[in-house]
Amino acid sequence: MDWEPPLSSHGNDVDDDGYEWASLSSEDDPGCSQRFLPTPSAFHVPEKSPDKPRIGRFHPTSGYIYSFSDSNTYKRMKHGKYHSEREKNPYFPFADRDEWELGKFLYTHLTQMQINDFLKLHWVTSKSQTSFKSAGELLSFLDAIPKGPTWHCTKIETKGYVTKEPIYLFYHDALEVTRELFGNPVFMQHMEYDPYQIFEGDEREYSEWMSGDEAYRIQDQLPEGATIVPIVLASDKAPMTRMTGDLEMHPLFLTIANINSDIRMKATLHAWACIAYTPSPEFLVHPDFQSVLEARIWHRCMDIVCTGLKLAARAGTFMSDPNNLTRYCFTPLAAYIADLPEQHMIACVTKSVSPISLAEQSQFGNGILYPPHDGEDTLRKLVDLCKKIDPWKLQEFLAEAKKDYLSGVQLPFWHDWRFSNPSIFLLGELLHAGHKLFNDHPFKWCWGTTNLMCAIVSSTNESDIQRTIITTIAGAADPDFVRTIRAFVNFLYRAQSLSFMASSIQTMEQSLSEFHSYKDAVLWAGARRGKSQEIAHFRIPKLELLQSFSHSIHNSGALIQYTADVSEHLLITHCKDPFTRTNRQRTGFTQQIVLLLDCKESIRQFNLYSLLLEKDISLTNLFSESDDPCYVDLTLDWVQRVAPEEMNCFQGPRGFKNHFLKGILSEDSSTAFHITVKADFADKSPNYVADTYALPDFPGVLGAYIDAIPGDHSHLRGRLLKGWFKFRLQLQSRLNPCKLMPSQQVQALLPSDKHPFGKCDTVLVHYTLPEGSNTVAVAQVRTIFAFSLRGSPLPSELSRPLLYVEYFAFIATPADQPEVGMYTIRRMFVNNQDGRRSHVGSIISLLDVIHAVELIPKYGVAANREVTSETCLELYDEFYLNNFSDKEWHYTIHHDYISKVTKHLLCLTPPATVVTKADLADLADTSRYSQIRADYKKLL
Repeated sequence: MDWEPPLSSHGNDVDDDGYEWASLSSEDDPGCSQRFLPTPSAFHVPEKSPDKPRIGRFHPTSGYIYSFSDSNTYKRMKHGKYHSEREKNPYFPFADRDEWELGKFLYTHLTQMQINDFLKLHWVTSKSQTSFKSAGELLSFLDAIPKGPTWHCTKIETKGYVTKEPIYLFYHDALEVTRELFGNPVFMQHMEYDPYQIFEGDEREYSEWMSGDEAYRIQDQLPEGATIVPIVLASDKAPMTRMTGDLEMHPLFLTIANINSDIRMKATLHAWACIAYTPSPEFLVHPDFQSVLEARIWHRCMDIVCTGLKLAARAGTFMSDPNNLTRYCFTPLAAYIADLPEQHMIACVTKSVSPISLAEQSQFGNGILYPPHDGEDTLRKLVDLCKKIDPWKLQEFLAEAKKDYLSGVQLPFWHDWRFSNPSIFLLGELLHAGHKLFNDHPFKWCWGTTNLMCAIVSSTNESDIQRTIITTIAGAADPDFVRTIRAFVNFLYRAQSLSFMASSIQTMEQSLSEFHSYKDAVLWAGARRGKSQEIAHFRIPKLELLQSFSHSIHNSGALIQYTADVSEHLLITHCKDPFTRTNRQRTGFTQQIVLLLDCKESIRQFNLYSLLLEKDISLTNLFSESDDPCYVDLTLDWVQRVAPEEMNCFQGPRGFKNHFLKGILSEDSSTAFHITVKADFADKSPNYVADTYALPDFPGVLGAYIDAIPGDHSHLRGRLLKGWFKFRLQLQSRLNPCKLMPSQQVQALLPSDKHPFGKCDTVLVHYTLPEGSNTVAVAQVRTIFAFSLRGSPLPSELSRPLLYVEYFAFIATPADQPEVGMYTIRRMFVNNQDGRRSHVGSIISLLDVIHAVELIPKYGVAANREVTSETCLELYDEFYLNNFSDKEWHYTIHHDYISKVTKHLLCLTPPATVVTKADLADLADTSRYSQIRADYKKLL
């Protein structure tokens, strides 16, 4: 085939070392056609500081284009079987679109018996003449629509060892699936083809796989112009039945790291494909040999499935990208997502060593980073061992293998996969090595050390427990014990970041070092226990994996993109759900699941393809980088742009609303607010609000707020009000600045039987000190209101929604109590003449709100069991400002507000003398009230 001269897909300045540099603050080069290269999202992140310019560079010899006339996935469908018939009828073999939609519905929702019963109904036979008359004919029609990669079945022979049943492997050619994903136009604007480096000042950023060190190392060894297609695999066993046959499945999933991580991390976006169901055979041998024989079969199956990928990694292959452009592609194994037992099986080592590092069992949990467990060393040991002993003499071979900490697998599937090393592609996976480790160990350590665990055991959500456990045990457990748990949770939160700088990696490492420095407090408390006795060490295999997190981030980018949360979801959609539609017999259920999934995938692809064909819409997903995605689902987003009238014909996750388009924006446009057009109450007096919300000082505070506005607005004191029980605020993500966060709801419910004190959320707000300097404060929103628009025009300060809030004062910093690492705040009170205290209230603009925050009571030694989440804000006076309410706030409070709060901490502490509430309510003398109001402002 004749090829046109290859073209570089990026055209920036080249320095003396051959690297292409691009200023991230400048406009795109108009001479560079953006349809060839969607700019990586990291290049769109705005600069945080002029002192740290954000600069990026691509690898100088990557991603050349070899042809402009190739065919992406959908164009290959167009030139497939029956293409001439589909030029006349896009829905062939179905008569038309209506019949296609009927057939799709019947197959998706009914069994074959139910389909036959439906097609025999007199209403169906008399009013419509469908081309298919039975379920069998419908299935034959579905077999005729365009298909993706073919499923294969092969029998695995085991000479010399007998199995209970024959061994069958159902699989796709992994290279075919890779071509399908790489050329899918649905992903066009979310693809990366070139290794790149991003710098903020002198610090390098690590996010996507293409931004890591491994991408550059591999690209440096490839021919000029080559494109890396990094393979990401995932697998896990899924039990289908329990106590009734013990059926299980072991699926293998594949995606490519060219697709942006935020797409790959959503299982519903179809960026992953199931490429195999590997068998779990039962051998008729001694139990000691069962696991090693099963592992050898698994590696043999992996070798069959991935043969094409190995050849492409070594010699390269030409592939079409979503733009119909030909690229010369290499397919290294970039990452393998698996739990710890499967990592040991993949690395071919025993459980007594780490699959990633050279740490041995006696060294687990000592906080030392050991050298990587290089795959070349493992292969060298296997070669020497196989020369000495026949690998099929299992008893002798296993005995010798274990001396070198080898599992007994003689031929790892990755042994001839170029650029693929277990010490790199096996990563510290956050679900198993992070969250499940926390549940299995640190969370259990807290049992028996405090009497507060009843406050959190009702939650089965791992994130809820991590979010609240520090404040729950603080004050009841030894400070060093609390600090150990806090350091561990801090490490987990930091490890889940979407991008890392050298400084943030160092901060994460410091949290892990802090954990190891104080972890002996767990042993002193007797909290690390086995089934019958205390355990006096931390030799926990998963704990050892945490030491490799920094190494993995440098090599492969942010770890959150490799979480097993996605594969856990895929186990449900590709194993457990379709299993319910099979006969559940051991000999046939896997084949039935393969047929079901193959048909389901064909229907999904054909649904979009036929619509594009019918509407004569390009099969290339053309876009402009200025286009804002409207939907989370990429197919829906494509359809919305090219055929919005057809949106109801497609299903998928809808995106959250963008309140920045039509909402109320803060002065710096960093926050968007939304309130409903229709208020929850209207035309009410200030006294009504005071009585309904139990806020007796509301009329007086409102009058003072009006008087503080320049000009004479005394006539507005009697203006009627309208109000809401909630509002929403939306922020841009701090972890991913190119994305919006879903809006958060802030409630201000009035007192009721269910909420005797009301249900009022807390927020962080802008606050101006008496001397005029700005800081932030924490406040509880008591009511949301605005002046009625009927009557004379309102000044701008009164035309926006307002909030009545009650302030909290900062009384301690994280440095004051390092075991908790949070700010402590206390409610602000005024003294009544009768000696009782009342909350300090004030009115602020809705635009003063910065962020919703979570306060957790400072329980002390023992928690009040009568307190609930509905009443805790009213029954306690002191609280922790929770750093761990969510990952965004954890990042935000550490990077944005700690220094600001600390600077003015004492200014927010209430003085010893306070004005009385009776003074605030005395409105008879306006001049006297103004003086009281001034004193009141000083109080704040």
